[in-house]
Amino acid sequence: MTVPTAPLALGIVGAGIMGERMMNAVLGQDAPLARIAALWDPAPAARERIAARYPGVPVVADADAVVAASDCVYVASPPASHLGHARAALAAGRSVFCEKPLAVDLAEARAFVAEAGQRGAVNFPFASSLGVAALAQWIAEGAVGTPRRLTIEVAFARWPRPWQEDAAAWLDAPREGGFTREVVSHFLFLSRRLLGPLDGLDGHAVFPEPGRSERAVEAMFRAGGVPVRLRGRVGETPPDAHNVDDHNTWTLEGEAGTVRLRDWAIAERRGADGRFAPAADAMPNERARPIALRRQLEGVVRMTRGEPHALATLAEALEVQEIVETILASRGA
Repeated sequence: MTVPTAPLALGIVGAGIMGERMMNAVLGQDAPLARIAALWDPAPAARERIAARYPGVPVVADADAVVAASDCVYVASPPASHLGHARAALAAGRSVFCEKPLAVDLAEARAFVAEAGQRGAVNFPFASSLGVAALAQWIAEGAVGTPRRLTIEVAFARWPRPWQEDAAAWLDAPREGGFTREVVSHFLFLSRRLLGPLDGLDGHAVFPEPGRSERAVEAMFRAGGVPVRLRGRVGETPPDAHNVDDHNTWTLEGEAGTVRLRDWAIAERRGADGRFAPAADAMPNERARPIALRRQLEGVVRMTRGEPHALATLAEALEVQEIVETILASRGA
C-alpha cells in the first residue's frame, strides 16, 4: 500500500498581488499538494486584510515565524528584501521560491546564487505556461526551422499598470521597479529557456522623469546565438492591441516559419497568408494564469522534495538579471 505524502508546508512572506495569487493557487487545489503554513507581511493593514479575507490562513507575527512553520518559503515581498528572507530560509534548512529579481544589487545576487545550491527557484511562470509549451512543441516539430531572429515588444498605456497602484512606491522607483525588471525579465527568461544563453548585449534605457523608473528601452543581444531585438515603451500601446493597459509579443522567425506568444499566454503561428492564428487550445491570460500558477506550485513541491522540476533555476534568474541591470545602467537620451 502506498503511504500518502503529507502536503508541503508553504510559508508566504508578502501579502501583495503575488502573495495573494499564490494563496489562491494553494487554496484552490483539488488534491492538496501544499498547504499554507504561515503568512506574514510587514504592513498591519495587509495582515488584517488577509486575516479577514482568508480566515483559515495562519497570519503570524514575523518572518521568522514563517520560516519556522514551513518546508518552503515563498518570498513575495519587494525586491530589496528578497535576499534577506531567502537567506534566512536556507539557513534554517528550508527551500526557497522567490519572486524576481533576486536582489537589487548584482554582486549580492551573484553571491547568493553561488551559495544557495539546488534548494531555490524563481517564479517565472513561463516555465509552466501552456502557451509556451505549445511554442516549444512547434519549434521541436520544425515549424520555425533554423531560427533567424527574435523580436520582443512590450508596451504599456502607463506604468505602473492600474492594478499595481498599491505598490507604486517601489514599482515606479529606479532602484527596485520599472517594467524592464517586472515584465521584460519574463521574456528574457523565455528566450533563455527556449533558445539558449543570453549574451552580446547592446542597449539603453530612457529615464525622463527624475526619481521614477524607465519609460523606454531598446536593446540588441543574442539568445543561443539567435539575434534578438527588444523594444519597450510606456505611453504608446499599439492601436491594434488586444489589451488596453499591457500589450506584448515574443516573435521567433526562422527559415521555415514564424511563431509567437502574444499577450502573455496566446501561442500563434503565421500562416501562408501572413496572418497569425492561435493554437486550438489557446486561452487569454486571465484563464491561463491560474493554470500556470498551479503548475508552478507542483514544481515547488518537487523542488523541495529534491525531485526534477521545470521551475526557473537561480542561475537562469541571475542570467536574466544580468541583462536587465545592464540595460538599465546604460541610460540613453
